[in-house]
Amino acid sequence: MTITTAQPETAALRVPVATLTYDVRLADQSTEPPLLLIGSPMGAAGFTTLAGHLPNRMIVTYDPRGVERSERDDITERVDPEIHADDIHRVIEAVSDGAVDVFASSGGAVNALALVAKHPERVRTLVAHEPPLAALLPDREAALEACRAMAGTYQRGGFGRGMAHFIFVISHEGLFRSDFASQPIPVPGEFGLPDEDDGARDDPLLGQNMITCTHYEPDIEALRSAPTRIVVAAGEQSGQAMASRTAHALADELGAEVTLFPGDHGGFLGGEYGQMGVPDAFGQTLRRVLAG
Repeated sequence: MTITTAQPETAALRVPVATLTYDVRLADQSTEPPLLLIGSPMGAAGFTTLAGHLPNRMIVTYDPRGVERSERDDITERVDPEIHADDIHRVIEAVSDGAVDVFASSGGAVNALALVAKHPERVRTLVAHEPPLAALLPDREAALEACRAMAGTYQRGGFGRGMAHFIFVISHEGLFRSDFASQPIPVPGEFGLPDEDDGARDDPLLGQNMITCTHYEPDIEALRSAPTRIVVAAGEQSGQAMASRTAHALADELGAEVTLFPGDHGGFLGGEYGQMGVPDAFGQTLRRVLAG
């Protein structure tokens, strides 16, 4: 298999109350539509390895508003999946006159579902990898309360404590009990995180997207009626962690089967952000799924 190391072309796109930065990797003689690789709050840098395993496609990645190179004019602005969907739509309009394919992971998959509900004609195939749609779970009230508690820990104690709480919640397997949100949480040092509070409250994950992402309820009827081929994906090694459970819950709502991908929630990563998945196997599976 050929792995491309093509350098992307970078552009900036002015949108309401923000400037988005996106990258385009061109492919010679490709007859397929552009393929967007998107996350949230993960930015374009998280897809560097995966893009290299798709040498025959034009690849588009971007930093969501408030992430890395994409700056917001107003950091107090509420950002939700509908706003992210509008941003993604504008990126699509900038790179293509027609429909595109989308691989979207985590919060990016939530945003991509909002995109398909609003602009189904612009997405040919969506692979939605482990969208953390806690609102779809049978234990939704306890799951949503756990997410609110996590965000509250961040607001009270800062990044280290908020991230320790985040790891505690997302690594929990199975149903959330009604008292889960009140459980003691690990100290940051257990995960090599700082315990001191630097005073910042603008973290894209914990401060900007946590509540709006997990509490989002997709328009199931719009998704069912869309011409878009929607593939709901989960990691083979994700077990009963929340994002895997929500993927299965979404598939049930859509009347679809879950497609298993190698690895876990970060299976496509090749060392980005210090995380190592199984990118070779993941890329092979993604190529097969996109081919239909």
